[in-house]
Amino acid sequence: MDKKNNHFLKKILLTFKVEAEEHIKAMSSGLLELEKTPTAEKQMAIIETIFREAHSLKGAARAVNMTEIEAICQSLESVFAALKRQEIASSPELFDVLHQAVDSLGKLLSSLESERTTSDNSKITTLIRQLESALEGTLPPLQQDAPPKIETKGPVLPEKPSLTETVRISTTKLGSLLLQAEELLSGKLMAGQRVAELGEINSTLTAWKKGWAKFRTSDFGFRNAELKNPQSQIRNPQLKEFLDWNNTFVKSLESKLTVLTKSAEHDNMSFGRVVDNLLEDMKKVLMLPFSSFLETFPKIARDLSRDRGKEVELVIQRGEIEIDRRILEEMKDPLIHLVRNCVDHGIEKPKERELKNKPPRGMITVAISQKNGSNVEVLISDDGAGMDVAKVRAAALKLGIVSQEEAEKLNEKEALSLIFHSGVSTSPIITDISGRGLGLAIVREKVEKLGGFVSLETHPNVGTTFRIVLPLTLVTFRGVLIRVDEHLFLLPTTNVERVVRVNKEGIKTVENRETIQLNGQAV
Repeated sequence: MDKKNNHFLKKILLTFKVEAEEHIKAMSSGLLELEKTPTAEKQMAIIETIFREAHSLKGAARAVNMTEIEAICQSLESVFAALKRQEIASSPELFDVLHQAVDSLGKLLSSLESERTTSDNSKITTLIRQLESALEGTLPPLQQDAPPKIETKGPVLPEKPSLTETVRISTTKLGSLLLQAEELLSGKLMAGQRVAELGEINSTLTAWKKGWAKFRTSDFGFRNAELKNPQSQIRNPQLKEFLDWNNTFVKSLESKLTVLTKSAEHDNMSFGRVVDNLLEDMKKVLMLPFSSFLETFPKIARDLSRDRGKEVELVIQRGEIEIDRRILEEMKDPLIHLVRNCVDHGIEKPKERELKNKPPRGMITVAISQKNGSNVEVLISDDGAGMDVAKVRAAALKLGIVSQEEAEKLNEKEALSLIFHSGVSTSPIITDISGRGLGLAIVREKVEKLGGFVSLETHPNVGTTFRIVLPLTLVTFRGVLIRVDEHLFLLPTTNVERVVRVNKEGIKTVENRETIQLNGQAV
């Protein structure tokens, strides 16, 4: 009975967690939108939206006895109610406390099954007191001379689709369905092979009929002169009976084969169409827009820029482009690292930017574009200080990645690519965000593992751009099957230019290397 209850409780908590994540995400996005909305009318609409999200989360938390989440939501409701009545004014200090409260909700949610410590309870109590102080207008001032601002452009908080349009299903089940759909490709190929075999039998039968007709009218193989002329009367009853049966049998076989071949071709076309459509739809099920995980970037940029005393504008372009969920999950951390790098090392502080005749607010752009039917390009750019190529060379030389002679021969593009080696960093200091030279190595490793590639371009005092090209989806590829002795290999067709058959005698040894002749050249 206890096992049953535990299973039931886990199921309820899992459902609550999925619902709560949506509410918290909507509240965080709403706060970011509220910060950069100037008109009072739009502010009221956003406050109302966030207010409702907090209220819904509070009710869901109460249903599963999550008292800490319920208490924080209760205090948030009070603050948003006061903002609606215009009893308190919005300020950077207030937004900091509200963001902290929403972050705390996320942390509580991620540790649902963990035991609460005295320290955790103390933090929650302090947070609730801060929210109560906000209602009284007694929040302590921020410990910064000039609080930086962040503006975000990109996907506005979308309206939630109705329950009739969506359904929750575990990613494990979706992955299993996709694998099964891909397995049908084998059945499709086998069906095509059977059609081809039937075609070969038909061709063989047609060739036999021609040969038989020619044979009957020739002297070869016949001692009975009455067979020389097919129109003559055959006096041998047994031979005549055999020939009639043979003729009838062949015609019947030919007719059945023709019907069977046409039927198999029709079935193969229908089956192939269904398999292709099913596989295509399954791919779409696993596709998600970039905006589904880019929505956390504004919050990351806001928090980091305030911590570093910088002003940053984050621009997201074409976030609606869809890509395989599995690729998104793998690329989330690398892309976050690149954005953090832009804020931490790329964008200069306001006073430094003014000395370079730049606007005090730096610009970071995350732009997504679809290159073709199978690839997508992600550009992460900043208008900061740019990278010093000489420092990259020096760092790589110091680590022994290249020799002095090799370093001198490298052009600018080749030297810049060294930044993707583990340990190479141009930063003189190590921060809690970057500086150890590991992040970009991990970014390249992740991208290449997914079948993509990454490159960068930089200009002093103009900025740096990271270019990442990724496949749109991860699916079973088509390949050419090759056997070497008893070993079988499968080469992806995307890497095959042409296939040729080579006899053993065609392999020649040139300068102790085995070669073949291809287009008049030794390969």
